[in-house]
Amino acid sequence: MNTRHLRRVAVTVSAAALLPFALTACSDDSGTSSSGAGADKAASSAPAKAPESAAAMSKPFGPGCASVPKEGAGSFEGMAQDPVATAASNNPALSTLVTAVKQAGLVDTLNSAENITVFAPTNDAFAKIPKADLDKLLANKAELTKVLTAHVVGERLTPAQLEKGSFDTLAKTELTTAGSGEQYTVNDSSKVVCGNVPTSNATVYIVDTVLMPAA
Repeated sequence: MNTRHLRRVAVTVSAAALLPFALTACSDDSGTSSSGAGADKAASSAPAKAPESAAAMSKPFGPGCASVPKEGAGSFEGMAQDPVATAASNNPALSTLVTAVKQAGLVDTLNSAENITVFAPTNDAFAKIPKADLDKLLANKAELTKVLTAHVVGERLTPAQLEKGSFDTLAKTELTTAGSGEQYTVNDSSKVVCGNVPTSNATVYIVDTVLMPAA
């Protein structure tokens, strides 16, 4: 009888000793689960942010963009509404290019094309060509057409594609690009001064030198 009584006491004492540890473990598991769930909920509710560089490069860039009108048909917003030849005609810095495009009879060709990229020389770019040579070029429709179409690629190009690119032009010539960020060079000679300008059917990169195809 005494032995049996002693065993009952031992079992009771053991159970009493283990009970606090079990309660503590349950409490810790509950707290961990609750805090983990809260962290997961907070993480899932946090809004995702787009990379700032990607957002910036979706807009026109470059020092030459400062000369683009802020309002009206020649502004970025206005140019985006028109096909590329029409959009260029509303930009004062591209008036020589527009004259050349009309002289070559390419207005309808460029306006009706879909998803193209135009590397558009500024007036200053054309001014680098000696006047006698420029007049001669403007008077030769076939040669002028070749020069102008050497500035046109048959797809819309993003700035990322210009980092190290090689593209076929409508003149069946090769156009190469290199650079990063907001600084790009075309054919190792012409710099992009205002890039990633949208029109309704094209993306325009305004450049500071006319791209003369190899003879």
